[in-house]
Amino acid sequence: MLHIMKRVLIWVLSLWSVVGVGLSRSQDGLKELKAKESWLSYLEKDAEAPGANPIMVPLTLIQGADSKGAVCLDGTLPGYHMDPGSGSGANSWLIELEGGGWCNNIKTCVFRKTTRRGSSKFMEKQINFTGLLSNKAEENPDFYNWNRIKLRYCDGASFAGDGQDEANQLYFRGQRIWSAAMEEFMARGMRNAEQALLSGCSAGGLASILHCDEFKDLFPKTTKVKCLSDAGLFLDATNVAGGRTLRDMYTGVVTLQGVQKNLPNTCTSQMDPTSCFFPQNLIANIKTPMFLLNAAYDAWQVQESLIPPSADPHGSWRDCKRDRSHCNSTQMQFLQDFRNQMLNAVNVFSKSNQNGVFINSCFAHCQSEKQDTWYENDSPRIGGKVCTIFIKVHRSVYFIPNFKFKCLLRLEYKVANRFSACMYGQNLYEYILCKFDFIINMQAIAVSVGDWFFDRTPLKAIDCPYPCDNTCHDVVFK
Repeated sequence: MLHIMKRVLIWVLSLWSVVGVGLSRSQDGLKELKAKESWLSYLEKDAEAPGANPIMVPLTLIQGADSKGAVCLDGTLPGYHMDPGSGSGANSWLIELEGGGWCNNIKTCVFRKTTRRGSSKFMEKQINFTGLLSNKAEENPDFYNWNRIKLRYCDGASFAGDGQDEANQLYFRGQRIWSAAMEEFMARGMRNAEQALLSGCSAGGLASILHCDEFKDLFPKTTKVKCLSDAGLFLDATNVAGGRTLRDMYTGVVTLQGVQKNLPNTCTSQMDPTSCFFPQNLIANIKTPMFLLNAAYDAWQVQESLIPPSADPHGSWRDCKRDRSHCNSTQMQFLQDFRNQMLNAVNVFSKSNQNGVFINSCFAHCQSEKQDTWYENDSPRIGGKVCTIFIKVHRSVYFIPNFKFKCLLRLEYKVANRFSACMYGQNLYEYILCKFDFIINMQAIAVSVGDWFFDRTPLKAIDCPYPCDNTCHDVVFK
């Protein structure tokens, strides 16, 4: 039942509500943000709810980080959660950068420092590790026994700012937090890593792009280092009213938080700083192997960049925005144009053999953190062919309470099969006739990322346009 709840996950708000774009100057505006923050926290816990016997990982604060100026927006110490590796994964490291929007002006940053996205005082003392961070082989086949770390996000500029506002007691120290955290992890054993993966989701996915080459430079050339960006491909797109919501937002972030000095000079030497905060202008010049995981109709961008309330004052997009099945042909074409823009953005990047791409035609956001989208029997897949067979199953087996058929095979020629238990039954005395649907040559996201990281198979998976993919776990808004 839980995975069904996740599939029809109701986002009452998005990360933009945390950012507080367009925040009213009245006290009512602050109350609204606090209410939305509470709802967002609740929904995130629901989205990341794990299976049985979850591992709970405690928060660790980076002691001494303040002496280096590496502090959260409110001046508190930054933190992380770490589950040590074991066995064959003892010398392998996975660092996940937490996401959570941005703050682009004094008002929104002042509010942010009263939440866990701006202060370690409000961070959970322990969290579940699911999806890419799971410690179970059946949930995370390639990375389950690695040293797995989640670096908490409390600066509001994708770990890239460097400045402060003394009058409002705001510390924009994302870049210093990044440096202090890497120093901490190296001291805890990461300097001896044989292989390492930097990942991140949403604003953390953008951060993994910004810091990818920096991460690689921490290690000797003999260490296998790669990066994964999940839902971090934020596009400089035009909204339904012709404006550029996200560009306006990023301009504030870059200017207020002193991000410009930490952006790649390969970009800033040719483009303005705001343009260089957009991944589409960065990914082609990243030297380190990178994997881009994104929904072609990224739910967050559809809601808050393409169709923000300010661009749709009369609500003509309201129904379509909540549920794509209510979009008319003109509206759907607008969304298809956004998908085309995303594919164009990765065109040069995807031609490199060292890079990987998995862009499915889903209305989703962050698919590596959630167990149901990372690695389950019904998790999203791209491509494949459905084959149907019929098998006789003995009644004594079929009628065992709670018995169900499962199959997820990974063979050398990459067959991923999944089938449902008897979709219909026919009484054949001692046997039940069952129908099984085998989906061949389809891979879960976890398998795709693992195959790419370990160089088992080059991975360039781009889905056909909506509505062809019936494996999506789409987000439905209300």
